[in-house]
Amino acid sequence: MRGNNPGYIQIARYIVGLSWIYHGFFPKLYHIAPLEKLMTGSAGFSAEVSDLITRSAGIGEIIFGVCLLVFYKNKHIVILNILALVGLLLAVVVMQPPLLIEAFNPVTTNLPLIGLSFIWLKEITK
Repeated sequence: MRGNNPGYIQIARYIVGLSWIYHGFFPKLYHIAPLEKLMTGSAGFSAEVSDLITRSAGIGEIIFGVCLLVFYKNKHIVILNILALVGLLLAVVVMQPPLLIEAFNPVTTNLPLIGLSFIWLKEITK
């Protein structure tokens, strides 16, 4: 039986980890994207609270992305990543289903990251 392929692990590590960091920083901290406001606003929060939640989520996503980069050999963090991506996708399904047919929607971003994470998980558990 062959061992794991470190090349696949590194590709997955950087794509997934940097995706979390990017999505935490640019649309949530650097400039709150209109879709982010729509998502938190649809939960009934005021504009002030919505901004606070969005910025807090951005910080959390950056921290999580860094953890994925640092602890990339830990299968539990990869599983947590898969669960988080599924959970975020389901949140959009429940809160803003029309977003699912927009360009560059959560389906086209989360599903590939989930698939890549399963490959990553398989490689680190060999």
